[in-house]
Amino acid sequence: MKPLVSIIMGSTSDLPVMEKACKLLDEMQVPFEVNALSAHRTPEAVEHFAATAKERGIKVIIAGAGMAAALPGVIAASTTLPVIGVPIKGMLDGLDAMLSIIQMPPGIPVATVGVNGAQNAAILAVEMLAIADEELAQRMAVYKENLKIKIEKANEELAQIKYQFKTN
Repeated sequence: MKPLVSIIMGSTSDLPVMEKACKLLDEMQVPFEVNALSAHRTPEAVEHFAATAKERGIKVIIAGAGMAAALPGVIAASTTLPVIGVPIKGMLDGLDAMLSIIQMPPGIPVATVGVNGAQNAAILAVEMLAIADEELAQRMAVYKENLKIKIEKANEELAQIKYQFKTN
């Protein structure tokens, strides 16, 4: 099994956030790899990874980083593959990381999800892959339908909760 998605994080301290992407990709039956690479501590390894990802069969890269959050941009600068940045909450509630990721120069785009939004990054990656994979598109459709059902069930449960002044 060859990975289609690569999940990269600046260090393993980011794993509690990034594992949400791993779980979603696993649920969607999308082969993926997970690695720790640092734009600041291992810049040559990051550039080599990005430059060779396409030839290894990777289709989408999800890169999570906190604070200065250079990792997604450095990867995007060295590949033509889509890169999805996940700003990780650290200092400034993740605003610093988010601003670092979204402020890319023209020609080096990085799609960006919300702070700690690794699950949404994986959903976006699956949606990109599903453009050319009808079975995957069907799995994503079922996933999204289940989200709807979950909210409908929550509203049914909320309707059973009684308060003196509750009107529904």
